[in-house]
Amino acid sequence: MPSREDILKFIADNPGKAGKREIARHFGIVGAARIPLKRMLRDLTEAGHLEKRRKRMLRPGDLPPVFVVKITSRTADGELLGIPMNWDEEHGEPPNVLVLSQKNKNKFNPVPGIGDRALVKLLDDQDGSPEAKHVVRVMKRLENQDTDVLGILRINKATKAATLEPVDRKQRAVDLDPRELMESEDGDLVKIEVHKVGRYGTPRGRIVKRFGSTTSEMAVSEIALHTQGIRNEFPGAVIAVSENIKPVGHKGREDWRDIPLLTIDPATAKDHDDAVYAQLDNSPENEGGCIVYVAIADVAAYVTPGSPMDKEALLRGNSVYFPDRVIPMLPERISNNLCSLRENEDRPSIATRMVFDKNGKKTSHSFHRVIMRSAAKLSYQQAQKAIEGVTDDKTGPLLEPVLEPLWAAYEILKRGRDKRQPLELDIPERRILLKEDGTVDQIVVPDRLDAHKLIEECMIQANVAAAEELEKRNSALLYRVHDASTPEKLENLRDFLSTLDVKLPHIGGLRPSVFNNILDKFKDTASATMVSEVVLRSQAQAEYNAENIGHFGLNLRRYAHFTSPIRRYADLIVHRALIRALGLGDDGLPYGIEEKLPAIAAEISAAERRAMLAERETIDRLIALYLCERIGAEFSGRIAGVTKSGLFVKLLQNGADGFIPASTIGMDYYEYVESAHALLGRATGETYQLGDAVQVKLVEAAPFAGSLRFEMLTKGKSKGEAAGRVAKHKGWQARNNSKPKGLRRSKNGNKRKRT
Repeated sequence: MPSREDILKFIADNPGKAGKREIARHFGIVGAARIPLKRMLRDLTEAGHLEKRRKRMLRPGDLPPVFVVKITSRTADGELLGIPMNWDEEHGEPPNVLVLSQKNKNKFNPVPGIGDRALVKLLDDQDGSPEAKHVVRVMKRLENQDTDVLGILRINKATKAATLEPVDRKQRAVDLDPRELMESEDGDLVKIEVHKVGRYGTPRGRIVKRFGSTTSEMAVSEIALHTQGIRNEFPGAVIAVSENIKPVGHKGREDWRDIPLLTIDPATAKDHDDAVYAQLDNSPENEGGCIVYVAIADVAAYVTPGSPMDKEALLRGNSVYFPDRVIPMLPERISNNLCSLRENEDRPSIATRMVFDKNGKKTSHSFHRVIMRSAAKLSYQQAQKAIEGVTDDKTGPLLEPVLEPLWAAYEILKRGRDKRQPLELDIPERRILLKEDGTVDQIVVPDRLDAHKLIEECMIQANVAAAEELEKRNSALLYRVHDASTPEKLENLRDFLSTLDVKLPHIGGLRPSVFNNILDKFKDTASATMVSEVVLRSQAQAEYNAENIGHFGLNLRRYAHFTSPIRRYADLIVHRALIRALGLGDDGLPYGIEEKLPAIAAEISAAERRAMLAERETIDRLIALYLCERIGAEFSGRIAGVTKSGLFVKLLQNGADGFIPASTIGMDYYEYVESAHALLGRATGETYQLGDAVQVKLVEAAPFAGSLRFEMLTKGKSKGEAAGRVAKHKGWQARNNSKPKGLRRSKNGNKRKRT
């Protein structure tokens, strides 16, 4: 018989593969000799030296041959890291495992990313990494099942029973212990942890966080974060690292503190990651030209590749902005303090100096790692008023030496922009102003000022310079790309424009200038917003990519995000690439990460889309809450969308969006004319088309769904010119002679059976 030590060593050398049969075969144990072996294995198990899992013997803390991991982060080289699910905490912290992708990728089972769960196989013939001892290979990506549930607390007054009503209607109600409610009240938004689920009946849970009244911005945005799976709390290790970081010194940096750089941001901004300064070029060789300086917070000096903060930033991808708070990509001490370009405080920065000729064409640029000091913190409105002649104590001394040269440079940059002709969509954005209790005070559409456009153009040029510099250095980078529209989208746009007697060319590749010419035709008309929104819907979505296809909307051949590393991970990648390519330090982009950039680009593009959805959902829910008390009120609006099932209407007063089911409109049956973005009455020929001005009545508001339902008060356009074009476009008149198909209506508007 082998000794106990021999058996334990064999099991250690063959993790997850050693069952009784394999042990007996290895040591040549046959026949009746297996009985003492079984007794020895039982004794080792009872003593806690072994565990039996699925007919395999494992040492406590060993990983089984097949198990489920949750992918949590990436290594400094971009490889995926995960931790085993269902880990027994008695064995200490769960070990990190290096996660290799599937050998045979399947489009029906996509490659897992950070935050996903996957069934994996333990590889004992692979070396790990400094971050992970074990290596596994993905067998299958699994559906995520969170144990945290967000919902509304419901307390039965009679029985005192407490139940959670999940905000996700796909989840079941959860019973709560009424003795552990953390002072929560009936109707509060709370987060619970499901800690016990029986085979029968409802799950049990306990409250882990209370958000308070569901009418506050905090609660409403929390629902969006939960729905989109956005991280909201930093791990303790990340906070600890950020609190212990020391400010970066001046060593090895150019001194730019005498350059009067300004930060110009929204009045409520807490983090300032870009500053600008400009002067007219006094070189005889560049008469009428200018020099523009853009300094960007040097986040790479504080967030090093593979560090806890770096891994967390990659998980988040970007900051998320709500009406009254920000969910930052980086801890507050980094984003609002050490990296924020505060007024009159020394800050490390990566800056670019760009020279433009009199026509706004960039003739040269250079990048520098500097120490700078913001001369002033200004709001957009403050800077704009100063240029228009209304100065204050801060802008008065800056007007002549700093602000006027900056605006003069902007006039030069505009010439280059006008020649480039990017896509010029002017779609107003809603802004929600809150009361002290977090509820909606009013909804406004802020004016778009030249100060906004000035900063935007300076940032675009800095982003272009970064992409050009890295391409020149043959460096890997993440591009910000925007593809041209698909033929299908262009054909839909072409059909729609034909209803307005506007032709979209068929020949050759379309440039942004073609769309701009169409938009100019409707400028200052009632159809301006409608046409802008339809053109916007015809465009592809911008994203991050390791391969360059250009940026269609900006009409640029190469473009990368460089100017907001506090709030976008892509910019941090570009900063590190510049540091490595230009030899500006040893904290640049790690070597070997190039092959990981496509996966990183996909992850942060997905994170950006989740953030946009969360921001939009929060605004929709807040507006629905705001209008709850105005059921029955009448509003002016425009048709903002048309589908088979009805009309989407945007209110002119506050930009709120609501829906009118087709079944509630008038006495007719309305047929959907997709190419014309219209509903056409079969019997009457009345038409409701995208962009039409209408009067509506609010009949329902559902805050948690973020939806409004209206009743149409305006009659559709009669068989006049507009309705005639729609009918002709659909070929409706020819078909109207035959019996109508689908649903028919009685005189009172009720639906009859299908015919």
